[in-house]
Amino acid sequence: MAKELRSERRDDLFKEFVIARIEKAGEKFEVIVKPDAVQRLREGKDVDVLANLAIDEIFRDAHKGSKASEEKMQDFFGTTDKLEVAKQLIRKGEIQLTTEQRREMQEQKRKQIVQYIAQNAINPQTGTPHPPQRIEIAMEEAKVHVDPFKPVEEQVKEVLDALRPLIPIRFEKARIAVRLGAEDAAKSYGDIKAFGTILKEEWQRNGAWVGVVEMPAGMQTEFLNRLNAKTKGNVEAKVLKADQKI
Repeated sequence: MAKELRSERRDDLFKEFVIARIEKAGEKFEVIVKPDAVQRLREGKDVDVLANLAIDEIFRDAHKGSKASEEKMQDFFGTTDKLEVAKQLIRKGEIQLTTEQRREMQEQKRKQIVQYIAQNAINPQTGTPHPPQRIEIAMEEAKVHVDPFKPVEEQVKEVLDALRPLIPIRFEKARIAVRLGAEDAAKSYGDIKAFGTILKEEWQRNGAWVGVVEMPAGMQTEFLNRLNAKTKGNVEAKVLKADQKI
């Protein structure tokens, strides 16, 4: 293990890093890790755990710098491999955050949830997306609790349940029929694929492109604005009704 932790740096580290802790049968096991690495690992993303540790060591008490017993690690984790134990601590352990760290991480996660809902949901009364600001205000009014470490997708259902008494909202897909002339088709095709799934398409003999694209309903306005900007308005597009055949 290459990293070392000097006692004079320990207090400063806890401003940037957090402690992931598991306590079993009176024994504590702690590791010092960057908070965003905890989020990414718990979301199932690939993380270079070693690069995100303050020091590659398992502690009994990180604040005091006392190391955990390898014998106890073997008993409780089935291994003395410190990197493997660190992964288990980060995935399953209790995360010790300062008040400021928790506030910042909750705010970041709140913005991600708002963005996700804004892209995927509509007002069923009007068929149009809710502006992010309206979603934020409704979340504040509903006193929605945001878990800084829980994946966005896992929190969205609870958030929607809290918002429905306040604003009409539901998740829905939009299907948009598009026709582009030969000059604009090639340069716009990448944008079309990036926004959604192409359900049907045809390249015509004159180079024009016609197709039907499905995407989260909340993204339709941004999609149409993007195509209009890219083609300088030379695009034909129509939002299809739910029962309209392709």
